[in-house]
Amino acid sequence: MATAQVTPTRMELTRLKKKLVTATRGHKLLKDKRDELMRQFLDLVRENMELRKKVEDGIRRANVNFVIAKAGMDEQTLNAALMAPKQEVELNVTEKNVMSVNIPSYTTKTRTADPNDIYSYGFAFTSGDLDEAVKSLSDILPDMLKLAEIEKGCQLMAAEIEKTRRRVNALEHVIIPEARRSIKYITMKLDENERSSQIRLMKVKDMMLEEAHHYKERA
Repeated sequence: MATAQVTPTRMELTRLKKKLVTATRGHKLLKDKRDELMRQFLDLVRENMELRKKVEDGIRRANVNFVIAKAGMDEQTLNAALMAPKQEVELNVTEKNVMSVNIPSYTTKTRTADPNDIYSYGFAFTSGDLDEAVKSLSDILPDMLKLAEIEKGCQLMAAEIEKTRRRVNALEHVIIPEARRSIKYITMKLDENERSSQIRLMKVKDMMLEEAHHYKERA
């Protein structure tokens, strides 16, 4: 047992009592943090499921439009139309702190503010289905970035929840019980030592009284 290696002194007892108070307070704070992380994690998971469905539907519609556009155009014209993109998108990555978890946040900035400045080809030799395909991909881009942000946040929060859970379990099942056992062990040892000291003092007192009595009788 861990108590076998504990020095049964009052100084050690005071130190362990302070350690137990700190561990108990830390256990409560970590449990509160774990519960709040779980609540926010579940909110993110629900948002992720809805957004993923929306993004998958958008990509599916874009693929259908591209298939239709490819069916109505020859491959050389289609490749030439999509060879050089016209619009440029700059991706900025920042971080936001959620319960000590640094979650990335993505924002975009286009080269021009015109939302229709996305077609890198003329409209004379291309079909309207190609325009719809390009427009649908452009529209789904913000949701794709948001989805990536949420999924990364879910991964980071899941790792933090697991780390916090291990700390809570370590405090609850190892550190706090060991501190309590050690405190109980030291308290029992100190009480035993105190009783032994009292018994020795009583014996010494009896011996002194007996010696004094014999001295009076000899006198």
